[in-house]
Amino acid sequence: MAEMTRAVLDAMGGDHSPEEMVLGAVNAVKEKNDLFVYIVGPEDRLKEELAKYDYPADRIDVIHAPDEITCHDAPVNAIRQKKESSMVIALNMVKEGKADGIVSAGNSGALLVGGQVLVGKMKGIERAPLAPIMPTMSGVCLLIDCGANVDAKPSNLVQFAKMGSIYMENVVGIKNPRVAIVNIGAEEEKGNALVKETFPLLKECKDINFIGSIEARDFPYGGADVVVTEAFVGNVMLKLTEGLATALFKQIKKEITSSPVSTVGAALVKPKLKNIAKMFDTAEYGGAPLLGLKGLVVKIHGNATNKEVKNALFQVETFNRQDINGKIRANLLEVKE
Repeated sequence: MAEMTRAVLDAMGGDHSPEEMVLGAVNAVKEKNDLFVYIVGPEDRLKEELAKYDYPADRIDVIHAPDEITCHDAPVNAIRQKKESSMVIALNMVKEGKADGIVSAGNSGALLVGGQVLVGKMKGIERAPLAPIMPTMSGVCLLIDCGANVDAKPSNLVQFAKMGSIYMENVVGIKNPRVAIVNIGAEEEKGNALVKETFPLLKECKDINFIGSIEARDFPYGGADVVVTEAFVGNVMLKLTEGLATALFKQIKKEITSSPVSTVGAALVKPKLKNIAKMFDTAEYGGAPLLGLKGLVVKIHGNATNKEVKNALFQVETFNRQDINGKIRANLLEVKE
């Protein structure tokens, strides 16, 4: 039997907490026999939710947390002061080796601070980037960084590229993933100071498959498997992609139901539209891992439903089974822990 992965789920902080969190955990352990989930939050409330479902009770455990970090809390103060919150307790479980990774829909800033301060970076890692899997026309790509390091340096981006390559090859299964840096043109001489300084460093890396620059318009077509940038640009790309996809689907729905004739046509194309909607549904891919830490931290959307929760828990299982941190140490770090 495979070694059991222990994931800890911050059940509070999301828009649909704890109901969708609990259901996601239940569905995850029902589908994965080698997954154990700790659910952290108010004990009575969590047990009330769990009582609604049939599930392998020996693979879900409730950890009581009387406090909660909200979206209005200042990140640093929240981590320091709310020690009995579900997020801090869950992060400390990863720090202490009681869990292999945490999944949280809570306060993004607090989770990023807590990941780096409580869980801690691996020795030799300069910055820990947030890296979501994004759908494209040809599959998926990893956008790294999308929110953790606004003022990055060239050496940071080089590490992002290496960690992203390891993740995509071992978690997603893309052999020799293509790495590109976000730029305003394909020519090597284009870009701001950060891109111009980073480009030759990536070009010299022998352990990644660097293919050059990628423009934002080529990103949705799958021009690269790992897309490297600093967090400001990455977050804008992430939010614009998600917002545009939602807006387009809403407009398509509006147009195809605007008249009796178009409604008949809509019925004919409905199966195909569902396929497209599934392809571009970010919940299908779980959450965004914060790479380079001593344990795994996965951030999911604040409005995450049980499907995204389940898939993020699967990420923890795959990350642990593939020993991603071990591969990062072996392939990237000169300083060994």
